[in-house]
Order: sequence, then structure tokens, then C-alpha cells
Amino acid sequence: MTGATPWYLASVILLFGSLVPALLLASRHGPVDRLVGLSLGGSVAVLTGLLLTQAYGQPSYLIVPFVLAVLAVTGVLVYTRLLGPQ
Repeated sequence: MTGATPWYLASVILLFGSLVPALLLASRHGPVDRLVGLSLGGSVAVLTGLLLTQAYGQPSYLIVPFVLAVLAVTGVLVYTRLLGPQ
């Protein structure tokens, strides 16, 4: 494995620049803000996975972000259903 590439740098910046606010939203505020934090966290995790796949140069690693994208959308839909009127 070689030294740091721009893909590693982009993934670290994205991870720390966006995942921290998503975690704060998902853990400290009301239900709607938690939903936004969950959605933002899923999007950031998928994008970070795609950037790391590009950094490692292994196309077989693409399955992880793709599955995570489906699960993130499903989690947001389930959480939205639970927030709806009873």
C-alpha cells in the first residue's frame, strides 16, 4: 500500500466534517432533528465508503456502500413511520 492519496484525505475530511454534526443531531435534539441526523449520517457513511473504495482501488468493496445506502433509506422510512400520528 502506498502513502496517503487525495481520496484518503477527502474521506477523512468528509467523515469528521459531516459525521460529527450528524451524530450531535441524532443524539441531542427532538425527534425530527434525530430523523435529520439519521438521514445525514447514512448519506455521509455511504459517501465515505465510496471514497474509501476509490482510495483502495478495489471495486469489490463497492458492495458495502451500496448495501448501506439501501439500509439507510429503510431506516429513515421506518423511523418516519414511527414518528407519524398514531
